[in-house]
Amino acid sequence: MLYEDEDDIFMGSPKSKFFDILFNANKDLVKEKLLQIVERYNAMELLLEETLGQEVHHAVHSVLMERADAIHERNTDFFIATVGEILTQNE
Repeated sequence: MLYEDEDDIFMGSPKSKFFDILFNANKDLVKEKLLQIVERYNAMELLLEETLGQEVHHAVHSVLMERADAIHERNTDFFIATVGEILTQNE
């Protein structure tokens, strides 16, 4: 699968636009959004640890390796949704 990059004909991928917005939007708004992302990540990690115990790191690694395309799609959706949230609150 070919992934989009910054030379994409539409002037960048969702990932590159995500970082453009992070670096140029209101810093307090971006800081708040990043803190929400970290909290959500940690909540999911706690749930996984409670469910899978010591196997959590192996399970995550397996998913990253075996389902790379699905992860890429979710990353793209995440980048687009987060940019939309930041832009609507940045007005």
